[in-house]
Amino acid sequence: MTTQMHAALVTGFGKPLEFRQMAIPTPGPGQILVKTEACGVCHTDLHAARGDWPVKPVPPFIPGHEGIGRVVALGAGVTRVKEGDRVGVPWLYSACGHCEHCLSAWETVCGEAEFGGYTKNGGFAEYILADPNYVAHVPPGLSPQQAAPLICAGVTTYKGLKVTDAKPGDWVLVSGAGGLGHLAIQYAKAMGFQVCAVDIDDEKLTHATALGADLVVNAKSEDAIEAVRNGTDGGAHGVLITAPSLTAFHQGIAMTRKRGTCALVGLPAGEFPVPLFDVVANCITIRGSFVGTRQDMAEALAFAADGKVKANVELQPLSAINEVFDRLEHGKVAARVVLDFEGDAR
Repeated sequence: MTTQMHAALVTGFGKPLEFRQMAIPTPGPGQILVKTEACGVCHTDLHAARGDWPVKPVPPFIPGHEGIGRVVALGAGVTRVKEGDRVGVPWLYSACGHCEHCLSAWETVCGEAEFGGYTKNGGFAEYILADPNYVAHVPPGLSPQQAAPLICAGVTTYKGLKVTDAKPGDWVLVSGAGGLGHLAIQYAKAMGFQVCAVDIDDEKLTHATALGADLVVNAKSEDAIEAVRNGTDGGAHGVLITAPSLTAFHQGIAMTRKRGTCALVGLPAGEFPVPLFDVVANCITIRGSFVGTRQDMAEALAFAADGKVKANVELQPLSAINEVFDRLEHGKVAARVVLDFEGDAR
């Protein structure tokens, strides 16, 4: 039996990931070992590798928080999963389980939370250690390559739509129709909403129409705010901003209907001044939304298992990760890249 695995590590912020052979980790008490079959690549992985955010990971570390694989070993005391189960190791790697947030099913904002591919080694490796209490349980019939984007991009957009408090038949606007947005459009349609997609790329908007968007708006070639207000008869009841663009954030508030909710998911750098008069006078709610809970995860995966949501994926080997990061940085990834460990893991 092999004792070594291939992995891609961040050894310094802003540097290309380094490929290494490492010892396969051994699960300790309360841990499991997952043999990676696929791992999605998220813009957050690029932020982690560059050290972009105020709370930074500590190199060297293995990025990746959309890892899917089979459980191959159990540490002492593990009963929630068994060997052979297919699971996902998501962004929320673990939480304390006893604070006010965990006790009210908001474990994603636990002050002691650990994060996959950030504070804990993640899925850009052939094996991953995981906490069995926080892994996603992949439904039968859903391939690892299809499941991978759903345990971050999928659950993030699904939760964001939920917190808009929109009702079936309401207008929901998805700002940014790419990696997150193309999933948000599908979830929104499955949830019974009328969907408006806004982007600056005609190809992405054509794809949005094919996915069921009722209205598409190119914010580069037309007055997006006016087009949305006219097309939705006053603005969207719920707005989900997935685009990492401050311009999209400003537009999103203006596209929100009176008494509507604008949910912020994208994470562009910088400050976001709010038009206070408009927000107050129109009774607009602005709400941050950060990934999703374990229950949100189960619901998001169930939609996909039922055939209502399907990620547009591009398969690449682990060896291509630095090229993929470069494309991500320059906006040249149409939807979601998934590292396929069942093909060429190196």
